[in-house]
Amino acid sequence: MLQVPQLRIDERVLVEKMSRRTPKGKGGRRAAFLTSTPGGISQTRGTDHVLSEDVLNEKVLTATSIESDGMTRSTYQLAIPPQKRSTAPPLNASTRPQLACAGLFAGIGGIELGLSRSGHEADLLCEIDPAAAAVLEERFPRIKRVADVRAIKSLPRRTELVVAGFPCQDLSQAGRTAGITGSRSSLVAEIFRLLESQRIEWLLLENVPFMLQLARGRALDVIVTELERLGYRWAYRVVNSRAFGLPQRRERVYLLASRRHDPRNVLFVDLENESRDDRSLRDVACGFYWTEGLKGLGWAVDCVPTLKGGSTIGIPSPPAIIFPSGHIGKVDIRDAERMQGLVEDWTKPAESVAKPGVRWKLVGNAVTVNVSEWIGQRLRAPGEYDESGDMPLPSNSGWPSAAWNSGRGRYCAELSSWPVHLPAPHLADFLRHEAVPLSAKATAGFYSRAQIAKLRFPDGFLLAVEAHLARMQGEQLRAII
Repeated sequence: MLQVPQLRIDERVLVEKMSRRTPKGKGGRRAAFLTSTPGGISQTRGTDHVLSEDVLNEKVLTATSIESDGMTRSTYQLAIPPQKRSTAPPLNASTRPQLACAGLFAGIGGIELGLSRSGHEADLLCEIDPAAAAVLEERFPRIKRVADVRAIKSLPRRTELVVAGFPCQDLSQAGRTAGITGSRSSLVAEIFRLLESQRIEWLLLENVPFMLQLARGRALDVIVTELERLGYRWAYRVVNSRAFGLPQRRERVYLLASRRHDPRNVLFVDLENESRDDRSLRDVACGFYWTEGLKGLGWAVDCVPTLKGGSTIGIPSPPAIIFPSGHIGKVDIRDAERMQGLVEDWTKPAESVAKPGVRWKLVGNAVTVNVSEWIGQRLRAPGEYDESGDMPLPSNSGWPSAAWNSGRGRYCAELSSWPVHLPAPHLADFLRHEAVPLSAKATAGFYSRAQIAKLRFPDGFLLAVEAHLARMQGEQLRAII
């Protein structure tokens, strides 16, 4: 009979944080076992154990050694990431004054609108796209506007915060993967030119998560290296717009930097568990990309996938919604604007200089207003970040979903993409406008791609698409007769 060895506390150690997310449906996290040897503590390769949340909630921070039959054998230690104990005042506390902002690559003003809702004030907006500029002119008539960032010699004297959703086309999966050296993304160098000429306290950047992966993170490395050269502390985090009560699954990287303050106390102190929804298309409306079907679907339960400015077939791509009734329709642009935290018809002024379809590009490239409002609130009411468990970022490795450098080197942080968890209406209840039926042509194109794809589709989904196609073709036939 195998005897359970007695465990004794040997020593306290600083245990590397080796946890990573478990596959969906497992629950808990993976934790690595470590071996104590005369030369130190090393990881036991190839051994992963799934821990329940109950175990993770235990404060196990000590090293142990195994004694059996009077002999001390190899020591195994469980690396359990400590719980964060960050503190923060209420978001509406406003313990710090409002900031004067300059918006570069402003788009349709999503960042600036959110910051204004939290009390900050923009003095300058820069945007070269005529359609987006038409929106800014209508929505921010009293704020000075400049078309080309390269024409800006200096920022307004009282500027304390520079914000920029800098061009991401070359960095996104839909782009040319040209990296930071792409012709549009190289414009980010203009931000550093202005920061170097003036001592601006704060910088807020937004971009797509693929920036973390592109060429092993070369784009982000260029950005943070330049920030470090200029004397900035920085922190970034992937944030999901879904956390803010909006029926859109949209992850974006938000990078905040400061010369004197700790940006972690803004971006990192709010933390909620990521929401998970196991309901099916029979229970709630679900969103997907009807322009996809070969390599992806963008399936989203009770919400829509990320609103995009383009698609793989080169046309504006409002996501489709399949309702429990079997109806499949496309999101109305006005509801899409609301999914970004904007009011209906926010982008309507763009139609004065471009075709109506450009509004999808503008909305898809925008920054979610609710997210920037949260950042603006936390800038005025910062907390105190607990860095327990954060470990040095290995060189020549990919970027995690959250990282920071407060002047002591680069560290990674394990944070969810949900800083808050605001209640959200059901997707079907959120919609104010009819989801126009997906046409027979569009449905047939998607269905044909799905038939040859190697994707795993939700149960009953393709049957529902086939039924919708039959209905739409029947309507076409009846119209001809």
